[in-house]
Amino acid sequence: MVGMAGHIPGRVAMVSLHTSPLDTPGVGDAGGLNVYVWELAHRLGGRGVEVDVFTRRRDPGTPEVVIVGDGVRVVQVAAGPAAPVAKEELPGLVDEFAQRVLDRADRGRTWDLVHSHYWLSGLAGLVLADRLAVPLVHTMHTMARVKNANRADDHLLEPDIRETGETTIVSRADVLTANTADEAEELIKHYGARQEQIAIVPPGVDLETFHPCDQIQSRERYGVGLRHKIVLFVGRLQPLKAPDVLIDAVAELVGRRPDLREQLKLIIIGSPSGPQSTWADALPDAIRDHGLENQIIVRPHSPRPELFRWYCVADIVGVPSYNESFGLVALEAEACGRPVVATDVGGLRYAVKDGETGILVRGHDPVLWADALEKLLDDPDRARELGRNGALHAARFSWDNTAAASLSAYGRALLSA
Repeated sequence: MVGMAGHIPGRVAMVSLHTSPLDTPGVGDAGGLNVYVWELAHRLGGRGVEVDVFTRRRDPGTPEVVIVGDGVRVVQVAAGPAAPVAKEELPGLVDEFAQRVLDRADRGRTWDLVHSHYWLSGLAGLVLADRLAVPLVHTMHTMARVKNANRADDHLLEPDIRETGETTIVSRADVLTANTADEAEELIKHYGARQEQIAIVPPGVDLETFHPCDQIQSRERYGVGLRHKIVLFVGRLQPLKAPDVLIDAVAELVGRRPDLREQLKLIIIGSPSGPQSTWADALPDAIRDHGLENQIIVRPHSPRPELFRWYCVADIVGVPSYNESFGLVALEAEACGRPVVATDVGGLRYAVKDGETGILVRGHDPVLWADALEKLLDDPDRARELGRNGALHAARFSWDNTAAASLSAYGRALLSA
């Protein structure tokens, strides 16, 4: 063992098998999980905890070990081909991945605790924790049964192997972290988790990157006119994130309000992702069918500093997801002082305070979404008030707080092991 002080681990093996914290969020399978792992690892490193983040190697040209901060390393593990692999094929690589990590233990590298992220990593984490005789902390990020319960009719069901894997992880993990009390209840309801097994660890927002900002300056930078009313979507272009809902809502809005046709713009920033990545191919057709080529702009995902500027450009940020365990985009937007219109579901109920920092919409009816957007677009003073409230709300969710809560969860796991 590395050595622990007051039940704080000296070194943590963090597992993110299917996606690397080095990847750009919003591209491919990279998203909020990548941000979470990256930020948590760095904040733990800043508190003196060494962190090895293990991810599957997908490019033979990348180094095996990348030092990304004080005491923080990303270790790219050879399991399967050094190339992208479809997510449905990754369960077959779990045992090989775990063995390659254990090979490092055989060479003298040790850890006090394993923290796995997402079900594929959890399966590897079970093997590692068992063989290393250390506790396992697991973070679901998303759950198959919750996603299936909240999906649209034309969305793919999560596979049975995932449900089975998640059930096994819940039954054997020492501690499960949940973003919210609602997520904790879902772990109990859908997977039989024990109340005493769960630690509430809210995610954070990078308050150094995302903060209240000047809209005029940002619009001048991107050539966006001050007369325009801007609705912004940020996220992967996949059914779960539902950018099509905003497209339909804008169509509804300009249909009922011809005066908005020359003013209203929807900017969609994101890239295709997941098993239904071709789904995004239909978005340009939907835009043309509605006759909204001049109202809707689709851009590839941007690096986070540039993303900050796009939040600053916006009047409203829309988050129409079918499910979110929390909703980092909503928090980032609020941190920038922008009101959020989001689905009344899952963790978005915590990220967005209905009537205080934005508006929560029940379901995905474009008429209801148009109503919510119209309400804020017609009352800019109210929108700015919600934005100011949002900045105060987001300031409570720092990644340092996430790291502190995670260390508390680690302490519980070490005591119970």
